[in-house]
Amino acid sequence: MSTPRDLFARHALRCTRQRETLYAALKATKTHPTAEELFERVRTADQSLSLATVYNTLEAFTNAGLIRRLPSAVHAGPARYDADTHEHVHLTTPDGRVFDVPDDLSERFLDQLSEDLVAELERRTGMRIGRVSVQLVTEPR
Repeated sequence: MSTPRDLFARHALRCTRQRETLYAALKATKTHPTAEELFERVRTADQSLSLATVYNTLEAFTNAGLIRRLPSAVHAGPARYDADTHEHVHLTTPDGRVFDVPDDLSERFLDQLSEDLVAELERRTGMRIGRVSVQLVTEPR
C-alpha cells in the first residue's frame, strides 16, 4: 500500500502536512463533503489551515486526478468532492447530499452506455469523451 507521499509524487504534487491531512480526511469519508464541510472537519486537527488552502488543495487534487469534483444538482449549490475515483454512479438528494449507488447497480447502469453510443456522441460533438460521470437527482418527497 502506498503512502500519501508516494501518491502525491506519482501525480507530481508536492507533499505537505496540510495536503496529507485533507486527503486523509476526504478519503476517510463517504459523505462527499463540500470544501466548507471538509474545512470544518479538519480545522480542529490543524488550526493554521485556511479555507483558501482547502479550496486550492481540492483544485490541485482534482486537476491531478486524485479526487472528483461533483457539481451541485441544487441550483447554485456548492460542489462536493469524492476521493473514490473508480467509475460509479452518484445519487443526489434535493437538499444537495450525495450518495454512492451500490457498485453492482452502478456497473449495471454504466454498462448500458455502449461504446457505440459514446463514439456517436464524440462524432456528433467533435469532442473526445475522457470519462463518464453519472449523477442521478432524486425528486423531493
